[in-house]
Amino acid sequence: MEFKHKSVLLEESINGLNIKKDGIYVDGTLGGAGHSEEILKRLTNEGLLIGIDRDEDALNSAKKRLEKYNNVKFVHGNHDEIKNILQTLNIDKVDGILFDLGVSSYQLDERNRGFSYIGNSALDMRMDKTQELTAEQIVNEYSEDELSDIIYKYGEERFAKSIAKNICLERKKSRIVSTGELVHIIENSIPKSKQNNGHPAKRTFQAIRIEVNNEIKPLYNTILESIKLLKNEGRIAVITFHSLEDRAVKEAFIEAEGKCTCPKDLPYCICNYKSYGKIITKKPIIPTIEEQMENSRSKSAKLRIFERREKKE
Repeated sequence: MEFKHKSVLLEESINGLNIKKDGIYVDGTLGGAGHSEEILKRLTNEGLLIGIDRDEDALNSAKKRLEKYNNVKFVHGNHDEIKNILQTLNIDKVDGILFDLGVSSYQLDERNRGFSYIGNSALDMRMDKTQELTAEQIVNEYSEDELSDIIYKYGEERFAKSIAKNICLERKKSRIVSTGELVHIIENSIPKSKQNNGHPAKRTFQAIRIEVNNEIKPLYNTILESIKLLKNEGRIAVITFHSLEDRAVKEAFIEAEGKCTCPKDLPYCICNYKSYGKIITKKPIIPTIEEQMENSRSKSAKLRIFERREKKE
């Protein structure tokens, strides 16, 4: 199957990378390859794109979409392993890195993957189908407190305790194995009068998906690592869809930019603080009203950009 969905913040993220025509670029979340195709359009044959995705279906779809380009390498892997991936390819530094985080549109559309609360399928939610942990294991084997914490933290669901309690009650009767069963439990855990802000299962499904794929915990370190892999004046652009993702990216950018701690009355800096560059987006770029109307998935998107600047000794 080939997937062609409109990429979120496409123009803004590609322009933000400030692409050099013979540079080396990494798309760490290849997905439907919309961003990658736009990068490749701006590269000569001397340039190179490395497309990484942990979803083999995404890789196969991207290969088909990008088959006319001969300057792209496809890697089945996790963007959190970007340093090791580049070392394996004998690449020391790159000119730009793009991360479009979260679940992709085609993963939601592939109902048998268990990402969607619409329809009924196996409780899976793995982006990488070779990993062991699934949504079914989390729902049936995590403690009530663990479930409640995950649903509240990653889903920002105020009825997390009620949902976790009812999941545990239902799984005592029989193992919960389908998305339909889970949706039914969630709907019965939230008062009908409070089910007026989108689908009642949306937040819980998001939370479980984030836990299955470990999307938040490594992100801060991944961003810092990625900045260090950039050449001078190279840029990293990161699109997030969740407040915790955005916070991790923002904090990593602030850490990488560094800050002088010298007293303000000193004529020059003596603290020798470490800086890896400059934050380009003091405030995140958000989609236009037009894009939000055309693509509902873009509504929560935020783009942040950082430029590597090597300090001259």
